[in-house]
Amino acid sequence: MSGDRESGAPVGGASSAPPGVTPAGSKPAASSGGGFGDLAPRVASAVVLVAAACGALWAGGDIFALFWLLAAFAVNWEWQRLVDGAAARLARVVAGGAGLAAGAAFASAGLSAMALLDILLVSCIVALLAGAGRRLFAGAGVLYAGVLVISVCLLRESADFGALAIGWLFAVVWGTDVFAYFGGRLIGGPRLWPRVSAGKTWSGTLVGVCSGALLGLVVTRLTLGPQAALAPIFALGFVGAALAQAGDLFESAIKRRCGVKDSSQLIPGHGGVMDRVDGFIFASGFAALLGALRADSAAAGLFLW
Repeated sequence: MSGDRESGAPVGGASSAPPGVTPAGSKPAASSGGGFGDLAPRVASAVVLVAAACGALWAGGDIFALFWLLAAFAVNWEWQRLVDGAAARLARVVAGGAGLAAGAAFASAGLSAMALLDILLVSCIVALLAGAGRRLFAGAGVLYAGVLVISVCLLRESADFGALAIGWLFAVVWGTDVFAYFGGRLIGGPRLWPRVSAGKTWSGTLVGVCSGALLGLVVTRLTLGPQAALAPIFALGFVGAALAQAGDLFESAIKRRCGVKDSSQLIPGHGGVMDRVDGFIFASGFAALLGALRADSAAAGLFLW
């Protein structure tokens, strides 16, 4: 989710990038008014992405891991573009990609500690490659992409609850994204945090969070039947949806600091892959961590109360 999806407004004008971080291609300002002029390309791209994600979920196994590994590759590539225009970018992307691939393999096998150690080590290597003034930001990109691929692989590896865990995440994150978009445009009202996101409103955020939690609850109830613990699952979905909105704001802040509107132009109507999975990264990381703390299986820990 992009930080300005409710209005389609850009996140920055002139670059305000921190030292050592250069703009990756600013865009001219667009109108911050309401309306649905950008809806057609957004819907077309979303249909393709949803179909691909659902197909990978249904297939499971290596296909599922490969799908999310490719998404993590794209996130790392886009992040490293924001770090610097040239210096050792290829080396950072390759090193980060190798670490992400190893992390995905460890997570798919249920080896969460090894996956985390791998990502931490590789993020340090990438930080060193970036040079002075860029190290922290460059290394953070590998961690960010690593949270995505490790969390979904850890959740999916459960035979009993893996598919449900990912389906629940889809409902929560996509639900809050879609309903925040329409809620903000139709209701309008005060901005949530105008310094970071020019388009996000309180109305859209609240509609989105509540809707995402409800949709997650519906998916769980339809799958588990009467044994679904409704109150904890709704509360879990509410927190996950709120974190998805926080992820949205986080990336808006990153892009604003770097003076860019989108992380790339890989996805028509949505910008880059980072723009599409920012909220999902926060929600999936939270779900995997909470589930792993509650049960041997991260996915089971979400639904057994």
